[in-house]
Amino acid sequence: MSDSHLDWTLLGSDLTALILSHLPIASIIRASAVCKLWRSIISTPSFSNLLSTSAHHHPWFFLLGQSNILLKNNQSFAFDPDSNLWLPLPPSLLFPPPHYHHHSLIGSNGLVLSTTSSSRFLFSPILSKSWHLTSPLRFPRSNPLVGVFSDGSGSTKFIVVGGVRFIGGLVDIEDRLDVEIYTPNLDAWELCPPLPVDFRSGNSSQWLCSALYKGKFYVFGIYSCFISAFHLTKHFWTEVQTLRPPGVSFSFLIACRDQLVLAGLCNSPRGPSVNLWRVDEETMEFSEIAIMPQDLLYKLFDGYGDDKFASLKCVGLGNLIYVFNEEYHKSYPACVCEINSGTGKCSWRRIPHLPKPVNQFHKVISFCSTIPLGNILRIGEEEIGA
Repeated sequence: MSDSHLDWTLLGSDLTALILSHLPIASIIRASAVCKLWRSIISTPSFSNLLSTSAHHHPWFFLLGQSNILLKNNQSFAFDPDSNLWLPLPPSLLFPPPHYHHHSLIGSNGLVLSTTSSSRFLFSPILSKSWHLTSPLRFPRSNPLVGVFSDGSGSTKFIVVGGVRFIGGLVDIEDRLDVEIYTPNLDAWELCPPLPVDFRSGNSSQWLCSALYKGKFYVFGIYSCFISAFHLTKHFWTEVQTLRPPGVSFSFLIACRDQLVLAGLCNSPRGPSVNLWRVDEETMEFSEIAIMPQDLLYKLFDGYGDDKFASLKCVGLGNLIYVFNEEYHKSYPACVCEINSGTGKCSWRRIPHLPKPVNQFHKVISFCSTIPLGNILRIGEEEIGA
């Protein structure tokens, strides 16, 4: 082996896998095309397991733009925080095929899910194009909250909470705020205790957000600040409480790696700010952990009017929380806050602009998810813009 050229075969496959595992996902995809040896190492289940336990890899942030008129205007983007890059994705990877007539689209814990006009759900592992149709729910609904979880035995289930329900094409004003849990292995729905009546005035994802944390599915009112949690094994709702830090206009509850975090717009004598609070899941007490630098906040907007801030949204997973503008006029700019698991310190940064062209959408769907490497490799590096 010369000084200027490293013979990778001398390192052994285990050490090579360890070195490659430190690369960002986008770089790993490129590395898989370098030679047959690297491709074979990267394609093994053991390498995927190594990535899933690595502290060097963060979940990706997905931004899907949906057009209600022209399907060809739909667009999908994924942000890899480790490489600080947006990857354009073919919409067919994340949107169901058109013949399903899908409605609301949701991403949760490695799955993409959608309601359909036939009272069913469609779901697919993220980036796999493998769509499955469930048996019918009891009632069709639009824009529900959805959470994907494991029941402890390794079986994946998902819970569907609330959503606007229709009977004969009309909104059901007597909606019982249904809660159902779906078991894919049985293709069966289980009816559970309904969402507490405190949430009746706004029971869709337009007014509510959710977080899966320590075996509970939390539902939080973005504007009302009501909060309750559904126990996923014992099937009961906790008492409804109010979680409203002083000065909050609206906020979002996010499940991070080792804590619940509330992220919201706060009005103070110093002006509007985006604040983060740590939430104790037992007492619902909160403590402030970070404030977004004001120069980053105003870079998300064209003007300084308070009404501009209504288009802010927050999502997150792991130790990353994204704050972005859902309005088209600035091509959906975003910032991210990273919470250091050891020290608890927070660092903010602006993320790059979406790769152009960016269409104007009727609806923006956003979520964070871990990435199954095998699905990405099967897609091929050209399709994901690598």
